[in-house]
Amino acid sequence: MSISNSESPIVTGKILIIDDEPHICSMLSGILTDEGHKVSFAHNAATGLRLMTKEIPDVCFLDVWLPDGDGVEILSRIRNAQPEASVIMISGHATIETAVKCTRLGAVDFIEKPLGLEKVLLSVQNALKIKQLRMENQNLRNRFSQKYKLIGSSKALDVIRTTIEVVASKNSTVLITGENGTGKENVSRAIHEASLRARKPFIAINCAAIPEDLIESEMFGHERGAFTGAVALKRGRFELAHGGTLFLDEIGDMSLKTQSKLLRVLQEQKFERIGGDESIHVDVRLIAATNKNLADEIKRGGFREDLFYRLNVIPIEMPPLRERKDDICAIAEHYIEFYSLENSVRRKEISPDAMAMLREYFWPGNIRELKNIMERLSIMVSDDLIKPEHLPFPINEVNDARVQDSWGDILKNNSFREARNEFEKLFLEKKLGECNGNISKTAELIGLERSHLYRKMKQLVIETIGE
Repeated sequence: MSISNSESPIVTGKILIIDDEPHICSMLSGILTDEGHKVSFAHNAATGLRLMTKEIPDVCFLDVWLPDGDGVEILSRIRNAQPEASVIMISGHATIETAVKCTRLGAVDFIEKPLGLEKVLLSVQNALKIKQLRMENQNLRNRFSQKYKLIGSSKALDVIRTTIEVVASKNSTVLITGENGTGKENVSRAIHEASLRARKPFIAINCAAIPEDLIESEMFGHERGAFTGAVALKRGRFELAHGGTLFLDEIGDMSLKTQSKLLRVLQEQKFERIGGDESIHVDVRLIAATNKNLADEIKRGGFREDLFYRLNVIPIEMPPLRERKDDICAIAEHYIEFYSLENSVRRKEISPDAMAMLREYFWPGNIRELKNIMERLSIMVSDDLIKPEHLPFPINEVNDARVQDSWGDILKNNSFREARNEFEKLFLEKKLGECNGNISKTAELIGLERSHLYRKMKQLVIETIGE
C-alpha cells in the first residue's frame, strides 16, 4: 500500500535494513518494496557490514542494539567507510543522549519503535533526497575542480606541484607571480583544496577590478551608516573567508592606503569594519597574486616593501604558456572535453596539423586565451575534426601573407622584449579591428581584463578606435 504524497515525486533506491528482529525486517521490507525500493536485510552487524560493502545501498536502517555489536559504533564504522551513505537509526529503548550522539555521527534521522508507516516513508524520502543533494554537490565540485585543474607534465609544472604539496598544510602566506592568464588562481585553489582548510570557504577578490574607494569596504566590510549608501551592515571578504583561504588577485594594483591596513590585519589577524570600533578576529590563510614586478613597484613607491616581505614567504612563479610547449596539447584536449560537456555538444578531435599550430603559437593571453579558443571551437565547429582552417587568426597565420611578413620582421629582432611587444601590438591591433575597436568586446574575446588591455594599449601605443 502506497501512501506517499502525490504532489511530490517518489524517489526510489536501494535500502538495507540491519535489525535483529525478523518481524521488523519483514514489515519494513514489505512497506518499502511496495513503494518501489529494492530492499535487503541482515539480522546482525557482521552480515550488515558485508552487505553495506557489497550492495552499497542508498539508505540504511540501523538498529541501535544488535546481538553482535553496538549500533552507534556500527554507525561510526559505516560513516568512515561510506560517508555518502544515508543512515536512519531505529530503536525501542534509546535515550535522548543516544539520539544526539547518532545525529552528531552523521545519522540523517532517528526513529523510535514501534515504527509508524508515515514516519518511515517520509524519513526514507528525506534520506534519499539528502543523498541526491550530496551527489549533485559532489558533481558540481568535480566540474569546478576540472575547470581549475593544473594540466600538464612539464618540468616547470612539476616543480609547482611539489611546492603546492609542501606548503598546502602550512598557514604561511603565498605570493604567486606571472603574466595574466598563466593560471595563478588555479594554483591558489590547488593549495586550498590540498590544505586542512579545504572544507572552509575559498574567497577570491580581484583588486584591480574594484574602485579604490570601495576596496576597503569589500575587504573589511562596513557598518550601517558608515558612509553614504551604507544602508546595511556588510561583512567583508576577510570575514567571509574565516577558517578558509582568501585569494587577493592583482594585489599590485592595491592602493598604498589599503596596503597599510592589509599589513596590519596580517600581523594582528584582526580588523574593524569601516565605521565600527569592534575588533573582529579572523583565521585566514592569505594567497596573493600579481602580474607586476613588485620589486620595481617598490622602487617607484607604488608598493610597500614591508608588505611585500610579509606576502612573499612562499613565492611561486607561473611560467608563461609559451615556455610550457609540452603542456599545450594536454591543456587543449582537456578544455575541448570540458567545454563539450559544459555546453552539451559532441566532443571534437583536434587534427595533428591544427595541434601543431596550437603548439607553435606565441599565446600572449596564455592559458586563459587557450581556454577561450577551445570553448569557441567546441561550440562553433560543426565538424567532428578541428582543422587548421577552423583556428582563429593569428594562430592560423600561415594563411595571411601580411602577418607572415610581420612575423618575419619580428623574428629578425634580437631583443626578446622588443619582439614580444611587436607581436602583442600586431595581435591586439588585429583583434581590435575584428571587434570594430570595442575594447570591452576585445578584452572578452582574448581573455584579458579590460583594465589590463587598456594598460597594454597605452604601453604599446595603440590608438583607441572607439568604444
